[in-house]
Amino acid sequence: MFNTLINLMGMMFFLILTGYLLRRFHCITDAGKKSLTDVLLYAILPCNIIKAFSQDLGTDHWSEFFVLLVIALLVQALALLICRLCYRGMEPGEREVYQYATVCSNSGFLGNPMAEGVFGELGLLFASVFLLPQRVVMWTAGVSYFTKETDRKKVYRKILLHPSMIATYLGFAILIFGLTIPEPLNKAVLSLSNCTTAMTMVYIGTILVDVDFRYLVTAKQLYYNLIRLVLMPLAVYAGCRLLRIDPLITGVSVLLTSMPAGSTTSLLAAKYGADEGSAAKCVVLSTLLSIIAIPVWSVILLQGIG
Repeated sequence: MFNTLINLMGMMFFLILTGYLLRRFHCITDAGKKSLTDVLLYAILPCNIIKAFSQDLGTDHWSEFFVLLVIALLVQALALLICRLCYRGMEPGEREVYQYATVCSNSGFLGNPMAEGVFGELGLLFASVFLLPQRVVMWTAGVSYFTKETDRKKVYRKILLHPSMIATYLGFAILIFGLTIPEPLNKAVLSLSNCTTAMTMVYIGTILVDVDFRYLVTAKQLYYNLIRLVLMPLAVYAGCRLLRIDPLITGVSVLLTSMPAGSTTSLLAAKYGADEGSAAKCVVLSTLLSIIAIPVWSVILLQGIG
């Protein structure tokens, strides 16, 4: 499990470093960075969502799936409550970053391999189910934090017709009705989806050129990380133990709740004119601190299973 974590973090570091160097030496210009944002938001991420919904979840664990979905929905409700109450004193632009980063963790990238590394193949299956509500919330309520429209109809139209939301609708149709994507199209979707990790990390690297690392650790960043990496998973852990939820379900739920800020935080901050610097620092610092938090939670959770 620790080797899996170290390898993932190492890969993320070198991908981010690649983006940083490409921007530092002007291989990626400001215009290129904007184009990279559009490619990610309008092509690569939608394909990644469709791929996630296309997994075969099996038919032997429906009762566990139901419990996982209920917990995942409650976690999203908790995240939305935190967004409403805990960031009121922050400046516009900065507040939206922390709100989105609270709703959307990096569970899709880090969570799935970590769940498999800690809990085996069944852990990966359970993680795929647990992530379904987050994939919906991040492209509905999550995106709504960044939109500047005062006309609510336009806001809802933008959110509901966002490419990632359209991909979510298609994904649900594939999942519920067992639809099969034609092989050439499926291979194209998978090929674009497989670019997600590399391209998002490279993009974060391009943003870091403009970040002053002397100010990476701030009170606001530590406040966010306390919520994201400690308090939210602690609330899930306490609730599951109190209700005597199955240890494996508890373990997957807590582990995925303890993931760092989603890399899409930086993408959307750039796209909608929020605080790009805070977003990049939020993703990088929470990922660095998760090197400590995730192993600690893993040890606690494995003791519960043992």
